[in-house]
Amino acid sequence: MIVQDELNRQAFVEEAQDLLAELETALLEIEERPEDRSLVDRIFRAMHTIKGSGAMFGFDDIASFTHDVESVFDKVRNGEMELSPELLDLTLKSRDHIAYLLQCATKGLAVDVSMSADLTQALRALLPGDDHASASPADEMPSSGEVEGPRRTYRVRFKPHPQLFLSGTNPLGLVREIQDLGRSKLFVHFGDVPALDELDPEQCHVWWDVLLTTDSDEAAIRDIFLFVEDDATVDVRLIDEANLLEQDGAYKRLGEILLERGDVATEDLRRVLEEQRPIGELLAEAGIVTPDQVASALAEQKTVRELRRSRTEDGDKPAEKAGDAGASIRVSAAKLDYLVDLVGELVIVQSQIARMAHEHPAPGMLSLVEALERLSDDLRDTTLGVRMLPIGTTFSRFRRLVRDLAGELGKSVELVTLGGETELDKTVIERLGDPLVHCLRNSLDHGVESPERRLAAGKSATGRITLAAAHAGGEVLVTISDDGAGIDAERIYQAALRKGIIAPEVDLSTRQKLELIFAAGFSTAEKVTNVSGRGVGMDVVKRAIESLRGRIELESTPGKGTVITIRLPLTLAIIDGLQVRVGDESYIIPLPHVEECAEHNTPDHVDGRQRIINLRGDIVPFIRLRDVFRVPGVSPGMEQLVVVNALGSRFGLVVDCVIGEHQTVIKSLGKVYKDIPGISGATIQGDGSMALIIDVPGLVHTAALEAA
Repeated sequence: MIVQDELNRQAFVEEAQDLLAELETALLEIEERPEDRSLVDRIFRAMHTIKGSGAMFGFDDIASFTHDVESVFDKVRNGEMELSPELLDLTLKSRDHIAYLLQCATKGLAVDVSMSADLTQALRALLPGDDHASASPADEMPSSGEVEGPRRTYRVRFKPHPQLFLSGTNPLGLVREIQDLGRSKLFVHFGDVPALDELDPEQCHVWWDVLLTTDSDEAAIRDIFLFVEDDATVDVRLIDEANLLEQDGAYKRLGEILLERGDVATEDLRRVLEEQRPIGELLAEAGIVTPDQVASALAEQKTVRELRRSRTEDGDKPAEKAGDAGASIRVSAAKLDYLVDLVGELVIVQSQIARMAHEHPAPGMLSLVEALERLSDDLRDTTLGVRMLPIGTTFSRFRRLVRDLAGELGKSVELVTLGGETELDKTVIERLGDPLVHCLRNSLDHGVESPERRLAAGKSATGRITLAAAHAGGEVLVTISDDGAGIDAERIYQAALRKGIIAPEVDLSTRQKLELIFAAGFSTAEKVTNVSGRGVGMDVVKRAIESLRGRIELESTPGKGTVITIRLPLTLAIIDGLQVRVGDESYIIPLPHVEECAEHNTPDHVDGRQRIINLRGDIVPFIRLRDVFRVPGVSPGMEQLVVVNALGSRFGLVVDCVIGEHQTVIKSLGKVYKDIPGISGATIQGDGSMALIIDVPGLVHTAALEAA
């Protein structure tokens, strides 16, 4: 029982974190679209679910505080008060406080109750008239919501087992959640309540019938009872649907309803029918059913008949049947990571089997190896696809950051997000958050000017920061651009001189001066604030991006703005690669960068690392990997040129020979070798030897700097 309780609490914590993210998103959206009532419903539902589930699993402080916030938003939902900027600010702070309460509960920390009291008092002060006193959760019975979309009517019978209270569950909370799904009629059955001297207050003796008209499906109703399935009898039956049942207003007779519910036996029904009196009256007098059960069945009959009659009178046409919602499950990230590791090992074993099959051919073996390779490819792609998440899940958290920080700095800033559907590996997304926070804070503090300066410069008083993502070959490009003051390269250079980051005699290009902001301890802020001035920021960003095998670039035009571009690999696990050989060494070139391969004969008299070749009329610079990595030995008479695309240009890599495609399981090189230029990792080949993975953008970037 203790283990199950802990699992339930953990499930609530995970659900609450998702709901808090949804709540924050909806609050920021409604600030831009206050007329959108669906957003009010989203906010209310998120808070109501947190409150109900929190009370169910023992998070009483969360349930109590959330109830106060929910009560205020219920007034907004019912049109009794306006959605003011003050209310939005307080609700966002309340959302943060709920997250704080959740953290304290999970880590066993003491809670500062004064924070809850202050926020509650501030919220109640916004209530109109005499509504400052808030009803307690136990006394409140939320009004039924309006129903939109295809209407269905369900009969929900919720009959808790007597020991339900021992699990810490309050059945009233579940009943309220049912009512929140739509219009409802509630019937409470007290027939099982014993005499007072026999009553056990720790047992549940009442049960409920609910007639619910809603646009939700049966799965949504059953989800409410997800955690009490073993402690209650729950029966959910569709008794009317606008697009399926007859439109003539007819419905089952009372006896049929009672038989279907199991409230009466067939023989008893036949016996009382012989008396030719109202069946409900006869059954109640015979003691077969209680008056409450008869009233509940009559109400069901009346409700469905009225619904069908109203549809006939209004001329409603049957709606198209909605498709089944996609099912999803929550899986531990650790299990997913372990699955990817197993797939990686499978890919290595598959490569070893393929090598052995080619070295020792046997009848039918090659076809089996090809089938194994296809299955391995499909399993790899499917597994990595599960790890891929829309980068928009990260973008949404920054709307709050920009909103709050702009207010703190006294600036008016609009955040525009583009390409949120671009998918990226889960690990990359998780580790990308902090670098993006640093970049956005820098754009807000140093980039976007104050409204007065913007107006004086002929700009709009509201600045714009654009956060965008897009695929580019085998990479994802994330850009943070602003229309602010831009960066003065000379000012950067002078600040670096004062801090001793560079020597006075060093001569730098404009691009190199701009890149000084990535130096450790660099800052142009004249005073330390909550936002900047401590010399910690862009150097941390650069290291974090490079740890993801990525690269960060900076462009700026004084007076017009700055663009920060972050280049990231799609995944950190498994990639398709082109295996090449130089001397006795093997290398892997990521296949998304490869455009073509061609034979090449390098003249002996050409010196230097970088050369140029005329490839079918196109001038393509190239470098020889033998020279870059100082591979000993003599080059063959005829070499191979692998043409790659990186950093927006074509480049050639000269190798001894091209072996072919290779499924590459990326392995880390460790701390000692992680900063080798041009190398991003390693992989294990079919014969057990190691091959280095080429960092194509890094290699091209280094070659371009050396040629400049």
